[in-house]
Amino acid sequence: MNIPSKILLNAVEQISSLPGIGKKTALRLALSLLKRSEDEIGSFSSSILNLKHDIKLCKHCYNLSDQEVCSICANPHRDQQILCVVEDIRDVMAIESTGQFKGRYHVMGGIISPMDGIGPNDLKINELIERLKVEPVNEIILALSTTMEGDTTAFYLFKKLASFDINLTTIARGVSIGDELEYIDEITLGRSILNRLPYNKTLLNNP
Repeated sequence: MNIPSKILLNAVEQISSLPGIGKKTALRLALSLLKRSEDEIGSFSSSILNLKHDIKLCKHCYNLSDQEVCSICANPHRDQQILCVVEDIRDVMAIESTGQFKGRYHVMGGIISPMDGIGPNDLKINELIERLKVEPVNEIILALSTTMEGDTTAFYLFKKLASFDINLTTIARGVSIGDELEYIDEITLGRSILNRLPYNKTLLNNP
């Protein structure tokens, strides 16, 4: 790609470093930015800097938040007794878009994946256990990806939480094997949340 300006080339390189954006798309976006006013560019730049400097993780559930406590945890109308355990923040957004879940969340920050060097100590598992010691939770929904890594993480949590008097459920397998929650349509995901199953029954169905 022959770009006559080093400044433009640098902008293209930076934009194309984002996931899913190739060099041609990056060039188109950079040229589009050139057509904007200085005020518009200033607002654009400020929003990116604010994203890095000002956004926080909720101190309770580790969801994204502008404050120390996210809007979901701070909402008194959410069911305090149901906790939905998810892999990352995108899964919270996917489940919230269904409108079918009224409890709260615990964002793990990933799933167990030895191939990627991610073990239990890299996730928010100890933080989950500490929450259960002080919060009135009576059901945990394991809403993890239906992949081998997701199933491994679910089974690890099943063992880890065995000492708690809590119902452990999982989303119904209307979600296909190998699916990640963020890519599932809202209707299917909503039904999977509503039709959740006791986790130990899913173990009996899987030799």
